[in-house]
Amino acid sequence: MSKVRVAAFSISLDGFGAGPRQSLQAPLGVGGEGLHEWFLPTRTFQRMVGGGEDGSTDADDRFAARSFENVGAWILGRNMFGPVRGPWPDESWKGWWGSNPPYHVPVFVLSHHERPPLEMEGGTVFHFVTGGIEASLRRAKEAAAGKDVRIGGGVSTIRQFLQAGLIDEMHLAMSPVLLGSGEALLAGLDLPAMGWRVTERVGTAQALHVVMARSG
Repeated sequence: MSKVRVAAFSISLDGFGAGPRQSLQAPLGVGGEGLHEWFLPTRTFQRMVGGGEDGSTDADDRFAARSFENVGAWILGRNMFGPVRGPWPDESWKGWWGSNPPYHVPVFVLSHHERPPLEMEGGTVFHFVTGGIEASLRRAKEAAAGKDVRIGGGVSTIRQFLQAGLIDEMHLAMSPVLLGSGEALLAGLDLPAMGWRVTERVGTAQALHVVMARSG
């Protein structure tokens, strides 16, 4: 059965999924790069950036690899796609990832402003959805054709889907860093009351991997 899931989403020990003062120079916010130190050395990441078979093959890599399995479509918030705000001035911004993004499936980007679909190398096509999270999920499920839909972030987007009860499974990688401020992922959310329970936890030197599922 297909799922709507969050996978390999990194948060700090104090609960932030991005640091403060995000910008073109600091897309993850100040200090936010420290959230992903568990992911960067993995073979999964190295393959994404052309590193071949280099990289670790430990538990961190296994969780990284799992995050891409059976994914038929992604949903991203506009901030995850890029730093442009307001109406699109033109179509020159094509994401953070270069000509061949790591998705290789349809990606639905939440936006208040229309923009034509953007076809990239490797099978990634960005679709810009102005109808909100429900509309993006309908289109993503149709495009996924029975596979999973991955909610890639950022924090605000995941919170919207959580609050609407639209996520089935969530894997968080808790990195041993403190950010002090930024975008808090779970603040004010009563996860047990929302039906969430922990189903798996694995600790490594770089992260505590926690998998949760929602019942009902």
